[in-house]
Amino acid sequence: MDHSAPRSARVRAPELIGKGGWLNTGGRQYTLADLRGRIVILDFWTFCCVNCLHVLDELRELEEKHRDTVVVIGVHSPKFVHEAEHQAVVDAVERYGVEHPVLDDPELATWKQYAVRAWPTLVVIDPEGYVVAQHAGEGHVHAIERLVAELETEHAAKGTLRRGDGPYVAPEPEPTVLRFPGKAVPLPGGNFLVSDTTRHQLVEFAEDGESVLRRIGSGARGFADGSADEAAFNEPQGLALLDDDSVVVADTVNHALRRLDLATGEVTTLAGTGRQWWQGSPTSGPAREVDLSSPWDVAWWQGRVWIAMAGVHQLWAYDPTDGTVAVTAGTTNEGLVDGPGGEAWFAQPSGLAATPERLWLADSETSALRWVAPDGSVHTAVGTGLFDFGHRDGAAEQALLQHPLGVTALPDGSVAVSDTYNHALRRYDPATGEVTTLATDLREPSDAVLAGDDIVVVESARHRLTRLRLPEEAVKVPDVAHRTQREATEVTPGRLRLDVIFQAPAGQKLDVRYGPSTRLLVSATPPELLRSGEGAGTDLSRALELDPAVEEGVLHVSAMAASCDDDPANEYPACHVHQQDWGVPVRLTEAGTGRLSLVLAGMDA
Repeated sequence: MDHSAPRSARVRAPELIGKGGWLNTGGRQYTLADLRGRIVILDFWTFCCVNCLHVLDELRELEEKHRDTVVVIGVHSPKFVHEAEHQAVVDAVERYGVEHPVLDDPELATWKQYAVRAWPTLVVIDPEGYVVAQHAGEGHVHAIERLVAELETEHAAKGTLRRGDGPYVAPEPEPTVLRFPGKAVPLPGGNFLVSDTTRHQLVEFAEDGESVLRRIGSGARGFADGSADEAAFNEPQGLALLDDDSVVVADTVNHALRRLDLATGEVTTLAGTGRQWWQGSPTSGPAREVDLSSPWDVAWWQGRVWIAMAGVHQLWAYDPTDGTVAVTAGTTNEGLVDGPGGEAWFAQPSGLAATPERLWLADSETSALRWVAPDGSVHTAVGTGLFDFGHRDGAAEQALLQHPLGVTALPDGSVAVSDTYNHALRRYDPATGEVTTLATDLREPSDAVLAGDDIVVVESARHRLTRLRLPEEAVKVPDVAHRTQREATEVTPGRLRLDVIFQAPAGQKLDVRYGPSTRLLVSATPPELLRSGEGAGTDLSRALELDPAVEEGVLHVSAMAASCDDDPANEYPACHVHQQDWGVPVRLTEAGTGRLSLVLAGMDA
């Protein structure tokens, strides 16, 4: 495994093609030839994926600093069926504040041309149109920043660098009261508090759900405590009412929990540092000293504030009595595994609802409804894994959801699920084990709250609260089932060599001060696919043994590598963690490859 980065044969960048066309360019369509002379960074993303959202945030500073030499282009490559809809991509680009051109590629044409295997993947193209680096996952922007500086120097000297304005054209702002709201909470007295996510504010509405009483937050993306006018949030989502007349806010992109005093409008910080949690960071301790990762929802349960920590596929809890946070369930591995809290796997938990007996959660990337028992064990009510989704009612074991973001406890012991990508409100009844549909034609519902005999839905992509009567009779919809559509890689039955490629960025070396600097975790669906080679280890290459009797399945590969600045004079070098999870669909065939290579950073020789 070569960890240096030699210059290998140059690869001409394939053309950018996507049936959905270009967004954020004022209607102009671009080719790579139009961008010659600029350093181009392709960001292969899909809007369901929290790691992709992390990379959007990582890229903001680089885009600002190198505005006249670098063009970032988002290549939107859908995982879920809903994400292939053009309007959904248009919405997502605004929702997440994407300030660069985006190519809508619903058929994954450009994804295939670049042999991309994971969301997110970043590809760097030099000013002459050659691919010079590929990075999968998060934590790579510092390395790309160095590469950009090198390319600027090299191509300025050669006369092949072209400076100037990029192709980005901002869309016209829309004058709605809310913009892609995330979550809501009913307040004592009947008002509603809503997270106005894209506008970085909280909005209090009167009982009618339409009259605005006040806004909390400056409206500018930021991280500041203070009065309702001074405080700043960054894409806030979940809200939970505490009994001291305050609300806890999941301030998602600030990786923090905030507290709103309802009486005064004053905002303070309860937990988080503003930095994102990385492997190796503390998982418990004083709340203001521990990093969090994209907290998406919060709920008061068993004397603590439980946190759906979407960014690391875990549940955490904040204890207000001693001001600490700690992990309560999940391993950071992404998937669907039940059992004791410390062994369970989640996939981007995004919605919580507490009853005395259960903490319900919407586990979005597995399209699942899960619950935690008072003893901390984790169970699944609906959902089978990362690759199956759809809209199917009936017995829970075969029912399907599509990327749900919210869950609401109903008075009869059942739960309503905001089934976001199906544009529906669903219901699961634990007494009968049945799943039904309560309402359809809701545009990306992300949460719902009870108001008397009504349920008020946060209809995120229609920018409003929508009040529905809780129906006696469920809506009938035709069954639809989908699998994530990605072409399987043909591999040989029996021995398969897995190589994760990691080349430390220029000026850095692997960080071995505290033991091995790399980690590799391998598992499979179905588990029988792997005869040997599963589990955790520190070597980024591994021999796998695949069972020839299992014709197809998915290999789950999670890799992590840490690198530090290689300057002997610096006693405290800056260190960086690079990590990515892949789900690689494979088909066993004699004509298949005997080597599977996954690029974490660098180029596969």
